[in-house]
Formats: sequence, structure tokens, C-alpha cells
Amino acid sequence: MSICLKAAGDVPLGQLVFYRSAFAIVPIMLMLAWHRKLLSGIKTNHAASHVLRGLVGVASMGLQFFALMHLPLPEAVTLNYAQPLFVIVFSAVFLGEVVRAYRWGAVMIGLVGVIIISWPSLSLFTSGQGFTNGQAAGVTAALTATAVSAVALLLVRRLVKTEESGTIVLWFSLTSTVVGLLTLPFGWISLSWTQFTVLITAGLCGGVAQILMTEGYRHAEVSTVAPFEYTSMIWAIAAGYFLFGEVASINMLVGGVIVIIAGLFIIWRERRLGLERAAAKRVTPPGP
Repeated sequence: MSICLKAAGDVPLGQLVFYRSAFAIVPIMLMLAWHRKLLSGIKTNHAASHVLRGLVGVASMGLQFFALMHLPLPEAVTLNYAQPLFVIVFSAVFLGEVVRAYRWGAVMIGLVGVIIISWPSLSLFTSGQGFTNGQAAGVTAALTATAVSAVALLLVRRLVKTEESGTIVLWFSLTSTVVGLLTLPFGWISLSWTQFTVLITAGLCGGVAQILMTEGYRHAEVSTVAPFEYTSMIWAIAAGYFLFGEVASINMLVGGVIVIIAGLFIIWRERRLGLERAAAKRVTPPGP
């Protein structure tokens, strides 16, 4: 999906969001129809919560796309790995979850990795170029997108208590499609056949990815599935080099490894805490 969006070239963000979202609906609808949940997938008693999650998700998506346009593919992908760090912080601040020293330490280490990745671009601010330099703006957008995405994930955590996965995915795609379409008056461009093709492909890939990710988390624990997401760095490095002539920097490789280690530790710690809580429930006698 990211490769196709980057290959589309200079396309307005709202137009990218529309194509990515609208064509993602196709595989999602097919999945719901296959499971005979098409009507139930659309129905919900929490429309406002879905729209809020969609708006937050669209904001993150737009920022991610901006980062893709202004950063090498490996850096744009790797900076997304900071999401678990923001989830921990926001869970503690907004949800009142207890975060102990182990996970705070992982957050700090992960942020060091983010700084290492971002430093060559963010140092451009000190040279007086600031946002006039695309890479500095791209890094800022990528980090902001990651923080906003963490907020969206917290909203999803609340929705999954009452909603089916298909309903959450479908409503997000519908909301982001409408938001993208509303940007039409602000200057969409005429697409070439190549751009049209890669944007449709990006949308289809995005929809299939959402389905596969949902099914992955349905059939296996987060601690089992999540580490596989980090293999995207390998694909990003390869695609960046062979398709776009981008060579991964030492900062990206070193910082990326540090962020991945921190993320894996957080996932492992979450699993350990989950097992401990489950064990405590089993041995706690029922109340009177």
C-alpha cells in the first residue's frame, strides 16, 4: 500500500485518502458478505463513536501520507513503530492505567531510537530551514501521525467491547471516504492511468491488510502477531532501494532496531501482565 501511494507522485492528500479508503471498502464488503454479516456489519448503536474513531484515523492517515511523500520509504515506515510507545503514555494519562517502571523504561529507550532516526531531518530546524525542508516536515508529520494513531487505537479498544471487527473496519473506511471526498473542492488533480491504477491498488491492499490483520489478532495473541509487523522494515528497505533508489541510512537502521526492541519488550511485558492477571483471577475465591 505504501509503495503504491508513494509511486502515485504529487497527488493531493485528500485525494489519496479518498482512493485509499473507497477501494478498501471492496474487500471489506466481500469479507462481510462471505461471512453473511453484511447487514449486521453496517448496523451499529454507536455511530458517533465510530465517526469519532474515523475522524481521528483520517487525521493520522493524512499525516502518514504526507510523511510518505517527503521521506524515504524506510524512514516513513520505521517511524510508525513508535506507536506502542505513545499507546503506553496515553493509556497512563487518559485511561489511568498503571504503568510500571519496566514499561516506562521501554518507552524511554524507544524514544531514544526515534530521536536517532529523526535527528538528521529535525536538525534542519537549527539551520533555519525548518518546514521549508521537506524531510523535516515529513518527520514531524510522521511522529504526529503515530501519536494520533495511538489515540485511534485507544478508541478501537473501547469499540471492540461492543462491536464486531468488521463493523469497526467498515465504518472507518466509510468515514474516511466521506472525509476524503469533501476535499474535492480544494483542488484534486486529473490522474494519469498509472496514478489511477496504483491508487486503486493501494486501496485494495489497504482493505485486504485490515482484514488479514483482524483475522491474525482473532486467531493468535497480540504477543504472537505483533512482532511480524516489524518485518515491514525489511520490505521498506528493499522497496526503497530497488523502486525509488533510496538507501537506508545508518541512523534509520540503528534507531529502527532500538525502537523495535523497545516495542517487542512492551508487547512481551503486556503478555506477562495479562497472564499474571488471569492467574490471579483463577486463584481468587468468589465473593460472598
